[in-house]
Amino acid sequence: MFKVASLFSGCGGGDIGIKGGFEFLGKKYDELPFKHVYANEYDPKIAEIFNANFDIDADVRDIREVSEEDIPQHDILVGGFPCVSFSIVAQNPKRLGIKNDEGKLFFEMVRTIKKWQPKAFIAENVKGILSANKGEAFPLILREFEQCGYKVKHCVLNAADFGVPQNRYRVFIVGIRADIEADFEFPFFTHADDDGLFGQPHVPLKEVIFPESEINEKYYFSDRAVQGMLKAKKDMNKGRAQDVNKPCNTVGAHLAKVSLNSTDPVLKINNRYRRFTPREVARIQSFPDSFKLVRAEGTQYRALGNAIPPVLMWNIAKNLAVALESKNKDILNYEVAGAL
Repeated sequence: MFKVASLFSGCGGGDIGIKGGFEFLGKKYDELPFKHVYANEYDPKIAEIFNANFDIDADVRDIREVSEEDIPQHDILVGGFPCVSFSIVAQNPKRLGIKNDEGKLFFEMVRTIKKWQPKAFIAENVKGILSANKGEAFPLILREFEQCGYKVKHCVLNAADFGVPQNRYRVFIVGIRADIEADFEFPFFTHADDDGLFGQPHVPLKEVIFPESEINEKYYFSDRAVQGMLKAKKDMNKGRAQDVNKPCNTVGAHLAKVSLNSTDPVLKINNRYRRFTPREVARIQSFPDSFKLVRAEGTQYRALGNAIPPVLMWNIAKNLAVALESKNKDILNYEVAGAL
């Protein structure tokens, strides 16, 4: 069993994926050989959602104030470091990348890696990180990880290719300690799972939304809001109504305050516009229905919109586990042979 330390944990989407042992849309995602020994989430409200779903409580402190000694020894470090500074939709403030304090939080992962030298790490961020600071930020980030003594690879993955009913492109950075693996390929897989999901139809949005008969009236936009949208200028978004026969557009952290002239996806069913319920957002993100949603809905939307889709992370973690377990067996066989 590999020990996991999780930074920037949020409500635990990536952490559910790393643990495995859940079900989504009738498919079982096996338990993986990972056990959490530490998690950090600075927002106490979001940490409550994490705590309601895991057998450890998140350390609710700014990670910059956490000593390396307060983080237990671990084999895997995982973190979706804050992405607001790198997002292509971040206009206020405009994209500041590594010039912004929040954009420097990946250094907290670097600091932890230097101290504990885990076997591997997984870092996640928005696709916009690739072009932040005129393309200068991302190479710097990769160099910082490599200089910790790791072979580092990265890839842009779309959650929809892995059975998540959402087009969500994210950059994943995976590093394996150089003395463990001199070279490795990432992604580790040629298919999303044993069934070979690539080349197969994506999961449509209609698979995860509730019947309209079950939707509370509070989720519908008023006639005034709809008329305002219809009268808006042609270059405005005009309500990002989703095609329920396709994966949803990316859900964000501000769905509680979504408007019909924002970039956020909404539904138009039976000629009525509405926003998603928190449970629908959880499903769009591939959270199992057993995942507990606590606190106010605004907190739930924010936590879910920032989360790593569990099904996507499960695929990455599964293949990382296979790679590490294979290497462990090679090391064990070598040691046994040397003792004979």
